[in-house]
Parts: sequence; structure tokens; C-alpha cells
Amino acid sequence: MYWLATRNAVVSLPKWRSFALLLSAPFKCSSLGLSPPPLIGQAQPIYCFKNPKGTARNSKKSKASNNVLDDKDLSHIIWWKENLQRCKKPSTANLVKRLMYSNLLGLDASLKNGSLKEGNLNWEILQFKSKFPREVLLCRVRVGDFYEAIGIDACILVEYAGLNPFGGLRSDSVPRAGCPVVNLRQTLDDLTRNGYSVCIVEEVQGPTQARSRKGRFISGHARPGSPYVFGLVGVDHDLEFPEPMPVVGISQSARGYCMISVLETMKTYSLEDGLTEEALVTKLRTCQYHHLFLHTSLRHNSSGTCRWGEYGRGGLLWGECNDRYFEWFEGDPVTELLFKVRELYGLDDKVGFRNAYVSSENRPRPLHLGTATQIGQCHTNRRNSLFIKGVTSIKLHRSTRTVNMKVLCLEDCFAVHPKEWMRYVRDMLLNPPAYEIASTIQATCKLMSNITCSILEFTCVSSAKLVKLLEQKEANHIEFCRIKNVLDEILFMYRNSELNEILKSLMDPAWMATGLKIDFETLVNECEWASARISEMISLDGRVKRVHIEEEFSEVEKAAQALSLAVTEDFIPIISRIKAITSPFGGPKGEILYAREHEAVWFKGKRFAPAVWAGTPGEEQIKQLKPAVDSKGRKVGEEWFTTIKLEDALMRYHDAGEKAKAKVLELLRGLSAELQTKVNILVFASMVLVIAKALFAHVSEGRRRKWVFPTLTGFNDSKGVKSLDGANRMKFVGLSPYWFNAAEGSAVQNTVDMQSLFLLTGPNGGGKSSLLRSICASALLGICGLMVPAESALIPNFDSIMLHMKSYDSPADGKSSFQVEMSEIRSLVTGASSRSLVLVDEICRGTETAKGACIAGSIVETLDRIGCLGIVSTHLHDIFDLPLDTSNTVYKAMGTEYVDGRTKPTWRLIDGICRESLAFETAKKEGIPESIIQRAEDLYFSAYAKGVISGKTINSAGQFSSDRIVNDSDEAHLSGGTTASLHPSTHSTKAVDTVEKKDIENAITMICQKKLIELYKQKNTSEVVSFHCVAIGAREQPPPSTISASCVYVMLRPDKKLYVGVTDDLGSRIRSHRSKEGMDNAAFLYFIVPGKSIACLLETLLINQLPIKGFKLTNVSDERSDGQYLFSLFYSSRREHCLTLETLIINQLPAKGFKLAGVANEAAMMGGNAIQFHPLYMKRRIFPLHVYGK
Repeated sequence: MYWLATRNAVVSLPKWRSFALLLSAPFKCSSLGLSPPPLIGQAQPIYCFKNPKGTARNSKKSKASNNVLDDKDLSHIIWWKENLQRCKKPSTANLVKRLMYSNLLGLDASLKNGSLKEGNLNWEILQFKSKFPREVLLCRVRVGDFYEAIGIDACILVEYAGLNPFGGLRSDSVPRAGCPVVNLRQTLDDLTRNGYSVCIVEEVQGPTQARSRKGRFISGHARPGSPYVFGLVGVDHDLEFPEPMPVVGISQSARGYCMISVLETMKTYSLEDGLTEEALVTKLRTCQYHHLFLHTSLRHNSSGTCRWGEYGRGGLLWGECNDRYFEWFEGDPVTELLFKVRELYGLDDKVGFRNAYVSSENRPRPLHLGTATQIGQCHTNRRNSLFIKGVTSIKLHRSTRTVNMKVLCLEDCFAVHPKEWMRYVRDMLLNPPAYEIASTIQATCKLMSNITCSILEFTCVSSAKLVKLLEQKEANHIEFCRIKNVLDEILFMYRNSELNEILKSLMDPAWMATGLKIDFETLVNECEWASARISEMISLDGRVKRVHIEEEFSEVEKAAQALSLAVTEDFIPIISRIKAITSPFGGPKGEILYAREHEAVWFKGKRFAPAVWAGTPGEEQIKQLKPAVDSKGRKVGEEWFTTIKLEDALMRYHDAGEKAKAKVLELLRGLSAELQTKVNILVFASMVLVIAKALFAHVSEGRRRKWVFPTLTGFNDSKGVKSLDGANRMKFVGLSPYWFNAAEGSAVQNTVDMQSLFLLTGPNGGGKSSLLRSICASALLGICGLMVPAESALIPNFDSIMLHMKSYDSPADGKSSFQVEMSEIRSLVTGASSRSLVLVDEICRGTETAKGACIAGSIVETLDRIGCLGIVSTHLHDIFDLPLDTSNTVYKAMGTEYVDGRTKPTWRLIDGICRESLAFETAKKEGIPESIIQRAEDLYFSAYAKGVISGKTINSAGQFSSDRIVNDSDEAHLSGGTTASLHPSTHSTKAVDTVEKKDIENAITMICQKKLIELYKQKNTSEVVSFHCVAIGAREQPPPSTISASCVYVMLRPDKKLYVGVTDDLGSRIRSHRSKEGMDNAAFLYFIVPGKSIACLLETLLINQLPIKGFKLTNVSDERSDGQYLFSLFYSSRREHCLTLETLIINQLPAKGFKLAGVANEAAMMGGNAIQFHPLYMKRRIFPLHVYGK
């Protein structure tokens, strides 16, 4: 589970909520371990959570907002207050202080612009907010230039979208923030990335009456996994869709745990019942969900404790949910959860949801947590991955050696929408399909392996994207072309004799993946209709065909001709006159230009009017010229001109273009409405191609690696009857680890014939862990219908595959590694059956040997009685001295050989027991000092001399076995090569020596202290200027005092260059810098200043001054030659800082040889002291600087 992706659904909550003590409504606790706080009597309805100012004016002003909040609004305010408590930025903290929690916006009516009087803008925004109370509301204001948020929403924007509040640090107005229209997409991405949903309110386009406000409407929503699509139909670019994020509900029944996933975008839900606790936690960790709801049935655990799962069953789920935000719900799980979803997303009660889960009793159970973790399907930083994008880098244990593998795909599978393909394969591995579907998938792969015709690219389209764009009628011509490709590829497969059989065989897997049962002929017929309908509307180049807009297109052509004629008649004679007049100096100038910003064709010229009007050619046209104005009636400039005729022609052209565009959008939206009726067909067809692409890629890679299709068999349930057809038996011939390419001959292969439980022993680095992981992966691939890394394979239809490898401790849960191991072993033993595959590596390795051997022996006896297939590996040789009661357990060992007086592993599976661990040899090879190893050998021989049989493996015949050697690593033993020592050097090279660091510190102190003194003098304050620069070494971190403090820092890079930055979280910023390649040993200098504005000012100052003192910076733009145009835009929240920065830049740049233009150039010519500032620049506190080459 990605915590950033689910910020508003998966968060830590405070353990005490004093805010809740004021509530009169029933309080629902959002943390599993907390009971509701006691309420103090029956409190009166809440009007305000903040002390009133006490003035008559404020009392009158706040009457509009003194509305009694209902229980539902109170719960929403509590939710927002808990989210605001996690804000860290100082600027956000200042805004939060101005909030009053008496309404959903958090507005204080006593502050400026805080009135909620009926009919004003704040009141209108509150009405929208009440419809979606847990979404950030962005409202388009300021004549369409900005999207603005107020109150609580403004605080969220400042904290997570990196925006500055309106009004700077003023404390007399309500919090306000916003973003320009051009930055809307980035702002939405920032908010949804942090788990917040956003409701966007647009203005109604078109003319309005005088002194009346424009109407507004909710244009759409941006949610984690579901982007904002309003207006996409009218643009020429595509929009990438993330993986949809469901709302998840968990309950408990007599069959086990139940997980309900609801996808609002798809209007579907799936219900999986009978899950084990481990399988449920695996699904939670691999599913990016938006909101989490827990059913009250989870409280009724077997231990009867108030904190469900604190003891016994439920502990793993408790640990998974304990630090996450969730809500309790009760009643019928499906009905109530759908009600919650409709309430959460503001849906009508009539909106229905389709059950997309195809239940099947005859299928394997989902993977356990440990198994999914070991093959890389559950997110972790220290597990080997069976399937990750393209070539997966697998780290074996903690060594620096990595192994590259391509398991299921070719790299070109990821060229188009790789997420769809990856999602399908990941879900199939985590939730193996029914045995019948697996057989179908295998048969399909065999057909794919034998075809001779060419195959398609297989266009993969996100189902969620399809549904949302068609539902909201925002699909543009690009998306329609992609939809048509999907349909045409289905029809191509239908018409091809070889691909036709493959298409038929993909129907059932697509049914399982989508929950849609569609007949083959229906699919083909509907695809033909939809493809033909799109072809009628859209041409091959992706544009709407002219035949549908002939009238509008003709009007555009006529308007264009009229505009061309007007330009020719009004401007061309003037241009001809100017060209006829030749003057070496100060002659007339003029040209016809297209003003892109104003979408207008104008004449630009100067000194073209004749001194004496003599009726010469062009004079009549010059008399018709008038100054050009923008859309608001403001004069553009002294050199821009137009004519009345040209303005009329231009307006006609614009009107014709708008009508044509409106007609095109109408046609596209109409086509969306038509295809929406066939959305199930489109979703099904898209999934067919996703599966086809995945399986074709898998078969291609499997054939290249010489993998094979296994024989899948059923289990013989008759006890005491010997199977003759391979049932109750698993056999691999020539099994190789999946991360090696057997075709290159680099792997040692093993034959595994398993009809019972194996008790496996072997030396360190002998291959036990590799063998278990290889068997687990091969069995999982086999029961999914895929190819396996072997020469031949016989795999029964296991009901579950469970793998337990080495355990790690969990300090957060207060569990040691042995406790974690016992918890995982418990789930394996309780979930195993005679049809299970159980693989346990180095059992009971985390406790003392005597009792550990006894526990291991008892577990072996239990698995033996169950009758499952599997392997238990161990180094606890005392287990063989125990009187074990087993009947189906066979002793197996990893072979060794004795060569040149040394025992070495062969990495081959043999019969018997291996009591040699090769511990001394392994320790010596890993660099343990010889003296330590020698002393260890002396201690060993003195204590265990009687039982030592050095370097020998006893087989079933009582003889010693030997075999060839390759390597020493437990996992890397099959590579056939030697392992290089890759230990990192303990001595890192210092990027900057001590002397240079001191010089930098002195320069920083001199520059910044001088500027701070000037600032304090301007404020007429007697405060003492304190400046302290602190150094952070290569392996050091900043102190906690830097948290939420405005810091200016300088990074001392290894390449002798500096980087200057400013941050409110220095620790996180340093970790981010050091995570980059080659920067792990970077040193830093920093100092704390009072406020973000001063920090930004000093950052800019250092960037300008340090190069003058001879230091090289990386965050200074490189000088460009050939007069290339550079543009910089500075922003400051305070007027005086704008003045200071502009003065500084104007004074410094000319000294460095740059020429300044515009306002800056005028100021520079005045000497840089008496500077005249443009009022527009100062109003917005933004000043542009145009810099040209030297």
C-alpha cells in the first residue's frame, strides 16, 4: 500500500481527540484500538469553536454563519481537523490559526472576506462544498484566470500543492489560495498524489447581464486513480489514466474474512468471501485503495477482547489497519458499503453497481502474505521479484550481486499502456484462476506457440478511462481512434483462421477478469457495428469528416476569404507604400502580424503617416487605421493598428470557427453517448486484447528461454490408494531457477520427484533457498496455465501454494523474528490440506537449537499427518535424533563433494542427510579474520569432536556422496561462474576539503548577515541580528530543531559545485538529495531564518553573489550564446522583497555584461537608484525580467 497515494484514507490518527468532547452527536471512533471518548453531558448545538471577538460589528457579521451543524457535518469537520493537524509548513500553520470550525469551509465571519451572507460568492461556494464535504473545492474566479480555494481548502492547497496564500502573511482575512488556469493539472496531480479528492467548479461561459455574477457549475472531480477530464473532448492531446483506486470494505463471516472492493469509476463491485487473514492482508498491501471501511463483525474475535485481534486470530489484520485511517460500518456489508460509496462520491441513490466477481469453488486460494512477498508481488524492499516491469533486478539476500531476468514478457510489451498488462498478470499470480480457466489459458498459450501468421500490436486501453470518458462525454478524436483500433483488432482476429481459435479461447479468461459474460457472436457483431459507426464519423487522420459539418465548414471558408480580402484591401497598400519609400535612417516601418495572444491579425508600424497628405496610394487606407484593442477594450500599444472592416471580418471568422468547433464537439459527444450503450462490449474487447498481449509475450519469452508447458493433473482423494496417473505427485525434470536463462546453459538443473514431504538439509550456500523458491514459482506459474522453467513438468492442481522464507523482526508490532516466524508458520499449518504445497526454509532458525528442533519436529509431524506435498529445510540436525512419528516424510539433502581436502557444494538434490554446514568456509570467504575462524574451529572440535564427520553427506545407502562444485552463494550457485567481491569501500572521498568548506561558510556569513542587517534597519527594529551557519557532514543528519523551520541550505557536491536551496523540512530534503546517484556523501551548510519570505530572499541573494566570489553553482542557468532568449520569473509574497530583488538584479546584471530591456532597462539607465516600477507588476507582486545574451 502506497501511503502517499491514499493520504485521506490511510493515515495515522491522534490517540486523543479533545475536539470530540464538544460534540453532542454520537461519535464514531476511527481507530481500531480507541473507544469513543466520554461526552460531557448533553452539549448545546455548536455555533462556533473559536472565541468571538466581542465587537458589535463582528457579532452582526457572523450571524449569517451561525447555523446549527448537523451530525454529518460535524463528522466531516472532525475529519478535516485531523488532516490539518498533519500539516507541517509554517505558512499553513499560520492559515490554520484563522479557521473557525463553524461551517464546512472553516470561515471566520469576523475576518475580511469571511461573510457567508446568502447570495455572495462564499455562500455559493459553501453550497457546492456541502455536496462533497470531504473534497477540496476549487472554484474558477477572477474572470476565468484563477481557480481559488478558501478556508480549509486553501490550507490544503498551500500544504500539498506548493502554492502561496493570497495576501501573504496578513492575519486580518480568511485563508485564500489558488492556482492559474494553466497550472490546474499540476495542482490536481499534487493533491490526488497525497490522497485528496478535488471538486472543480467552472464558470458558465457566455455573456452576462451588467452587475450580475456569472453562473457556476460542478464540472467534474479529480480523485486518486480518477483524473479530471472536463474539456478533454476539445483538445488535441491524450490524458494518462492511473490505476483506479477502489473503496474497500472488510467484514467477517462463518467462512472467514470478506473483502468488498467498489470502483466508482467502473460502477462495479467485487465480493470475495472465505479469505484467510494472510490472504486478506496481502490484498490490502497490493491494492491501492481510496477509502477503507471496517465492519463491526470484526470486533467479535475469538479472544473476546475489546481491541479486536490483539490476541490470537486477527492480530495480523489488526497490525495492518492499526495505523491507518478507516471508518466503522454495520448492517449488510454489501448494501451498507454501496450506500457509503454513494454518499462519499455524491451519487444518486438510483446509481447501480454491477457485481464483477465471478465466484468459483474449484480454484486455488489466493497467495499468503509470505508467499506473495517472496516472489515480489507484495511491496517490500528486500524480496525477490517474480514479476516486475521488463527486466527485474533481484537482490539475492543482502549481497550486492543482482540477477537480471525476464520472466513473463518482452520489453516491447510496455510500449503502450504497460499498467494494464502488468495489472492483469499481477492479479493472476496473486489470485490463481480456477483450474478450468488455467487449462484454457494453457491451451491458448499452446495455440499461440504454434501459429504461423503475424500478430497484432494489441492496443491496450484502460477500462476505467473508457468508461469515464464515455460517461462524461469527454472522449476526443484521439480516444475514438484508439477505440476503433481495439474493435478492428478483434475483427482481425475473428477473420483470421489461426487467430480465430485463439479469440474464442480468450472469452472465458476475459469473463473471469471483467465479470461480463458475453457471447462470441454478440462480441463480433457489436464490434462490427461500433467500428462502422466510428468510421462514419472519424476519418483516418482522426478528424471529424467534413460531410457532417459541411455547412459550418463552408461558413468558415467564406469568413476566411472575407478576412483575407480585408487584409489585402486595408493593409497591403500601406505595406506597398512603405516599401516604396527608401530612407537610410528613420524611415517608415510596417508589417502585418498575427497576434497569437489576442487571436487577431493587425498592422504594426511606425512613422508611416505622410507629412503632407497628397492623395498618393495608401493614404486612404492609412486614414482608416485605428488603434488595436484587446478583448477588454484596452489599447494594446502605440504601434498596433486595425480597421473597422478588418475587425468585422475577424469577428465573423471567430464566430464561424466557434460554431464549427461547437458542432464538432456536439458530434463527438453524440458519438460518446452512442458508444456508452455498448460500454460493456468495449470493456470486454479491451480486456481480451490485454490478455492476448500478455500471453503472446509470455509465450515468446518462454520459447526463447526453452521453458515448457507442464502437465496439469487433479488430486486423487482416495486415501491409501496409490496413484498411477501422476495425481498427488509433482515432478520437475531439469528444473532451473526462473532468474537464469536455461537456454544459455548457465544454470545447474535439478530433478524433483515429490510424492510426500521432504525434510531437506544442506550446507550454507548449498542451494536450499534457491530450490524452494524455484519450486514455488514454477508451481505457481503452472497452476496459472503458464510455462515453467524446466525440461518437463507434472503439476497437480494445488488448492494453495505457501512459501515461508527467512523472517525479519517487526519492532512496530513488538515482535521478534522468531515471533514473526511462528505467526507465519501458524497460518501455513492451519491452512494446509492434503492438496497443498508447503515450502518452509530453515525452520525455527530464530531460537535456541534444542527447543527449536523439537518445535520443528512437531511441525514436520503435523504436515506429515496432513499429507501435503512440500519441503521443510533446516540446519537443526538434532531433529534427526528425535523420535518423530512420520510415515510420508523423506530425507533429502543438497549434495557436497570433497575436493583437495575441502568440502564444497554441488547444488544438486540427492537422497539422505547432510550434516555439514560449511559455516567456517562461508565465514572465511566473506572476510571474517582468520584468527576468529581458527578459534571457532578449536571451540567446535573441543565441544563436538565426537560427532564430527567433516565434509561428508550420508545418503540413503550409508555411503558418502560427491559431486562437482561451482560457487558458494545460496542463491547465486546456479550461475556457473565465480562471485566477485563487491564490498563497498569504507573510505569515501570527501567532496570538499575542510579549508574550502570554511571559505564557503565565511562567504555565506558575510553575504547573508549584511542583508539581514539591512532588513532589520528597514523595519526600524532594535533586534540583534544573529546568524549561525551549521555544517552537516557526509553521514550526519540535521537536528530536530530544523523541522517546520525555514532553512536556507547549501549542498557541497562531490564535483566541487554548490547547490543553494530553501526548505521547511531540511531532513527530508537532505535525504532526497543524497538518494540521487553519486550524492550519498554530500555535505551541507545551513542556517535558520525567521520566515519563508526572508529565506527565499537570502536564497536568491546567495545564488547571485556566490559566483562573484568564485564558487560554482549548479542551480544557475548557463549562459547561452547567439543571443538566445532567456526568461526568469520571480515571485514574492511581499512588496518590499520584490523591490529589493528587482533592484539587486538590475544593479548586478549590467555589471556582468548583460543588456536589460523593458522596465528593467529603463531603470538601469537611470542608475539603478531612482527606479520606477510598473504598477501592474507591483500589484501582482511579480516582475518579469527579459535577459538577452551578452
